Amino acid sequence: MSGTVHVTVPTAAAMYELGTRLAGLLRAGDLLVLSGELGAGKTTLTQGIGAGLRVRGPITSPTFVIARVHPSLAGGPPLVHVDAYRLGGVTELDDLDLDATVAESVTVVEWGEGVAEGLAEERLEIILDRSDDSEERVANLTGVGERWKDLAKLLAYSQSR
Repeated sequence: MSGTVHVTVPTAAAMYELGTRLAGLLRAGDLLVLSGELGAGKTTLTQGIGAGLRVRGPITSPTFVIARVHPSLAGGPPLVHVDAYRLGGVTELDDLDLDATVAESVTVVEWGEGVAEGLAEERLEIILDRSDDSEERVANLTGVGERWKDLAKLLAYSQSR
């Protein structure tokens, strides 16, 4: 596991921008596990990722649908957007057969901590924290596996482009 990178995100627009920056790093087979309290910015981050990947939208919280596939409009991988909030655990996630599409998609699982880690050995875990009533958040990004070993360098590169 690589170290955790902490990114201060002052506004919802900045959270969206962080998503578009992350999208520049993503490729088919990548799994992102998002965690954070209600309203922390998980869907906004995913919307930015979708915009950066240039997938068909709109990207909305899939709470009642549980999973949506957003095909690429630019020849890249589709975005599979999952909301594990209403799932009763790993067994119900397994029932979605996400492991069948994870290799050819970018998969983002909101509320995925403790449920989605088994979908891929290598993944990016993102915990969104908000400390008060302000819009400001802290995105804590932890790369798991060889793919993400240089996470800080990857993020610095994406910001410099």
